Amino acid sequence: GWKKRVCGSFFFANWLMGCSGSKSVATGSNMASKPDPFYDLIMDESLAKNEWPEAKMAEACSKEKKSLMAQAMSKELFEKYKDHKSALAGWTIARAINTGVMYPGSFVGCHAGDQESYTDFKELFNPVIEGYHKGFKMDGSCRHVTDLDSSKIQHTLSESAQKRIVSTRIRVARNLGMFPLNSGGTRETRLEIATLMEKVFGTLDGDLAGQFFRHSNMTKEQEQQLVDDHFLFKGKDKMQAASGYHQYWPEGRGIFHNKEKTFLLWINEGDHCRIISMQQGGDVKAVFERLARGIAAIEEGVKKVTGKEDAFMVHDILGCVTNCPSNLGTGMRGSVHIKVPKLIAKHGLEGIDAMCRERNCQARGTSGEHTEVIDRIDVSNWRRLGFPEYQLVDDMISTVNRLAELEDELEG
Repeated sequence: GWKKRVCGSFFFANWLMGCSGSKSVATGSNMASKPDPFYDLIMDESLAKNEWPEAKMAEACSKEKKSLMAQAMSKELFEKYKDHKSALAGWTIARAINTGVMYPGSFVGCHAGDQESYTDFKELFNPVIEGYHKGFKMDGSCRHVTDLDSSKIQHTLSESAQKRIVSTRIRVARNLGMFPLNSGGTRETRLEIATLMEKVFGTLDGDLAGQFFRHSNMTKEQEQQLVDDHFLFKGKDKMQAASGYHQYWPEGRGIFHNKEKTFLLWINEGDHCRIISMQQGGDVKAVFERLARGIAAIEEGVKKVTGKEDAFMVHDILGCVTNCPSNLGTGMRGSVHIKVPKLIAKHGLEGIDAMCRERNCQARGTSGEHTEVIDRIDVSNWRRLGFPEYQLVDDMISTVNRLAELEDELEG
């Protein structure tokens, strides 16, 4: 079958190398070529030996703000699970916690290598999930429901908000059910995913049809155009690299976009697919409706190309499965860039973010977290799990309306 053909080649290598099978190295080891912490998988020295990282965990637990992993993990739990490997990716507890051990300042601090990880290591992941997704319980009383019906959105953008919005972007993460997650994958699985998705893109038509550009063979002109369009992703993140996200860079990575550049997919950036709908201005419903159509078209395309009935990795309780527990459920981030210079001058980004958090949203710089803010901010939903997609868009719209109202008041 498809899964056996794709995944069989990496089982033996994963078993030998703790589920990596790639260029991975322990801290403190000697290598002829120095590993790049922004891309290569660098394992904590103790974890690489499948030993409890006593000193590093003591450091992680001593911090005022401990990662969710550090709050949930114990030596007893490590000893219980240290010899277990998940069925598909051969994922281990050592690999799962490596990010939080290497970087104690991380907020979540752990990653899954396949869907089975969330069940096999539930004593780690369940409290992490409940800690991040406030109100969601892993005792069976909660269940995620996906609903992309735009007609259920109750709020509409105010005239003031529409005037202030520069652009709208809604994205979701999706992983293909017949592969391990990329943190537990190999060079071969990443290449297989890119080749499969290239065939899927060939099934798209109408306003969704477009072109696929691979990082490994795009021309300089194509690369520059993608940079100019702000579409090109570069990886280069230490915390993500410690999970195995960025191994074998840039192989198997690519970007698809339609002719109008309003529908995009990032392939193997972190999760297998980052599906994005975007456009200038504040027509949030149009962006959401295109996203819903695009997700459905991609899902049908995967089924058509593979002959499999289940295209995406979906859990009965958790919804869409992702590498990082923070993205479980919808895997969605719906955002607008909005100009509110007077609010920024009065409250600063931190103050505005506090207002947004009260409405289940967040504010950050328009180039991502920890970026400079001048006259505009990025406002997006905070919740992911346990709430349908249309409700998260509602959260964002109502929050943006309130910020626009406050900006109006400051303008007098």
